[in-house]
Amino acid sequence: MTRTPAPAASPWPFVGMAGMAGAFFLYAASGLLAPWWVVGLLLVLWLVLFVVACRWFTPHPKRVVIVPVVAVVLWFGIVVAVAATG
Repeated sequence: MTRTPAPAASPWPFVGMAGMAGAFFLYAASGLLAPWWVVGLLLVLWLVLFVVACRWFTPHPKRVVIVPVVAVVLWFGIVVAVAATG
């Protein structure tokens, strides 16, 4: 009887979750750049993206890396748009 080794755990979901932690600091520190209601909406957006990352953790490990990239791009776009409007 030969044993097949267990598949190695993919590092990508862990990398993605570390990216989400970094993105959280951007979102939480936005109070220095944006009004309180924008920060509230940004935190809700981050929470939605975090739930997506959690749901993809096991079934789609490589997709989790994309989520913090999307989070940072959205954060940048929203903060720039808010700053441009006043």
